[in-house]
Amino acid sequence: MKTILVPTDFKLGSINIIDALVQNQRNQTLNIIFVHAFKLSDSITDMLMLSRRSRDYENISDEFYQQLNQVKAKYANQIGAIGLEYFYGSTVAAFKNFIEAFDVDCIAYLDGYNFTPINKYSIDPKVLNGRAGCPVIELTSVLATENLIDTRIQEPQLQEASA
Repeated sequence: MKTILVPTDFKLGSINIIDALVQNQRNQTLNIIFVHAFKLSDSITDMLMLSRRSRDYENISDEFYQQLNQVKAKYANQIGAIGLEYFYGSTVAAFKNFIEAFDVDCIAYLDGYNFTPINKYSIDPKVLNGRAGCPVIELTSVLATENLIDTRIQEPQLQEASA
């Protein structure tokens, strides 16, 4: 079983990495952890309330959860678990502890990844990844090919009756 950390801004497009991971890590059972990083505030009140960060989960839309469930069902044989986490800190040492706590094997990005902060304390995880000593893989997005069905409504054709 392999645990892969995926930095995210919780936009629906970030779920596309799962298709690429499944293609790239064939014959592996994957645990995928989507993570967003925040630097710690200087405010003592914010520090005291750190354990009550449930409001941070408001950044994750219902559609994001729904699509995760659909993708997990689609790859039920290859995905063991999908988790959503926040990392609080801005030092490499704290990030290494986070990686060790979740037993992360590698960090994955889709090519063309652009960091998008979700609030004023968001930090770009690439700043921490480079020095954390955890392997980083960059994946090319996989375009899904589906059978498209013509859903246009066709008007019934009138047949002329010959008299």
